[in-house]
Amino acid sequence: MTAITWTTVADVVAVVCLLGGAFFAFAAGVGALRFPDLLSRMHAGTKPQVLGLVLVLIGLALRLREGGAVWALVLVAVFQMLTAPVAAHMVGRAGYRTGKVRHDLLVVDELTRDLDAITARDEQAARDELAAQGEPGPAAPERSDGDGAGRSHQ
Repeated sequence: MTAITWTTVADVVAVVCLLGGAFFAFAAGVGALRFPDLLSRMHAGTKPQVLGLVLVLIGLALRLREGGAVWALVLVAVFQMLTAPVAAHMVGRAGYRTGKVRHDLLVVDELTRDLDAITARDEQAARDELAAQGEPGPAAPERSDGDGAGRSHQ
């Protein structure tokens, strides 16, 4: 009877991690191709892909067992986990601003509210700058505060 060694256990766990990582990467690819809208595709392309890559890197680390190689794999995993969410956020935001997002599928849409507030603030700043230069700008609605003096507010 053969004794089970640490090397054998590490090799078996490495194979399981490599196969699991390959499955998650495959699922990310299928999801990116099959899902109907940008946000779903983006989710499918980032979540399982990152987990799949981390599993593959763990499998490689268990198989290689060399200090320098393992540290390089750890750095790859850390950079992937730092950059994938930022990249997905930027892709989603760019897709939203260019009209590629289906608004009927959004449960909460805070970005439209924020963009509208920024637009209103920028328009008010432009009116204030024109008024400071003495140039007539687009008129803002007049409102009375009860003291008889009508002032422009937004």
